[in-house]
Amino acid sequence: ICIPSALKVCCNFPETLKYLPSDKAVLTGSPIREELLQGDRLSGLTYAHLTASKPVLLVIGGSLGSVAVNTAVRNILPRLLPSYQVIHICGKGNLDESLIGTAGYVQYEYVDAPLKHLFAAADIVISRAGANSICELLALRKPNLLIPLSASASRGDQILNARSFERQGFSVVLEEEELNKEVLLNTINTLYENRDAYISAMKSSQQQNSIDTIVDLIESLT
Repeated sequence: ICIPSALKVCCNFPETLKYLPSDKAVLTGSPIREELLQGDRLSGLTYAHLTASKPVLLVIGGSLGSVAVNTAVRNILPRLLPSYQVIHICGKGNLDESLIGTAGYVQYEYVDAPLKHLFAAADIVISRAGANSICELLALRKPNLLIPLSASASRGDQILNARSFERQGFSVVLEEEELNKEVLLNTINTLYENRDAYISAMKSSQQQNSIDTIVDLIESLT
């Protein structure tokens, strides 16, 4: 409804450009909370009581549809922990009391202010594929494994988001139907081994610095 009256239309994904008027469409990416860019790795490790001697895997299960991700990660913990430390944000009511005190594994229902430090501490991330979440991973240049909500449990938008980031070289994608212990573990290891390639792709993205891009666009039109 608004597009005919707009001078420019900003969008998150390159695939969206073909659906917008070519003289108005601008690929900007999504603005994120600037505070997330101010994290400190040592502060994150200290907050989570982890060390700097082993890679950190951050898992953001979230709340909606988190059970599949949480369960899949916990199922391979005995095989993950020899190689990684795991910070698991699992969603309200999803703590596993049997795992409290497990060396190298820390879980939280929710993290607010310290989240920026946990991101800074993370070497790789497992996440759902909501648009805001993955744009934060892009801005932070965190190599990531996306496990989108299934089409049966959503509109399918997370699958589209995830596949877009996969095509651009920012992410690895596993759909829920593909999840099993061996596939998940092998994918995590491959992601970590190739992390520099994902970081390089994210650094060259046109969807970086979206706030500056959008502000400059507004100022150029006023």
